[in-house]
Amino acid sequence: MNPRTERRTLAGPAGDLVCALDAPDGEARGLALICHPHPQHGGTLDNKVVATLARAFVQRGWRSVRFNFRGVGGSGGAWDEGRGEIDDALAVVAALRGDGEALALAGFSFGAYVASQVAARLRPEQLVLVGPATQNFTVASVPAGTLVVHGEADEVVPLASTLDWARPQAQPVVVVPGGSHFFHGQLPLLKALVLRHLGQTDSLTFP
Repeated sequence: MNPRTERRTLAGPAGDLVCALDAPDGEARGLALICHPHPQHGGTLDNKVVATLARAFVQRGWRSVRFNFRGVGGSGGAWDEGRGEIDDALAVVAALRGDGEALALAGFSFGAYVASQVAARLRPEQLVLVGPATQNFTVASVPAGTLVVHGEADEVVPLASTLDWARPQAQPVVVVPGGSHFFHGQLPLLKALVLRHLGQTDSLTFP
């Protein structure tokens, strides 16, 4: 991501987990965990959407951590259909979060599913879901104040699927006109949306 990115491995439930950490200038507001897309479809911590999310959080004063799920890019273990991947995310938070430190969660596609499930357990201060995998995974209901962004022309997860998920909980969805699943050519816009959200909201409101 940048020359100051720190790469390290952490012990995970199924083996070591490869992580990339970025820190802001000055004291951090908290820890932001960003989860990558589907491990069996090329998702890694270096995914461009994931890196864009990390940049936005760092710019807003959070220290960010991206990590490879089990079985991806040097991380131990094997694909566990989403169950073990939630455990991986929880392990990274447990290893890196300081006592009482504020927590933010974000994820793209499959990673948004994982982030939503972790949020249901840990109740973070911020939650950002991009192109959530609402068609094939059980994305958890989210608290008020969550940012959900979806591309109008998403060819992997239809916008209608995410709207069907959002409707019962009255969760707003920011739709990027013409946006594809990977936001080709629109990553600066995605970053701007996240930056604006993080600059305008304090903390989530859980029921």
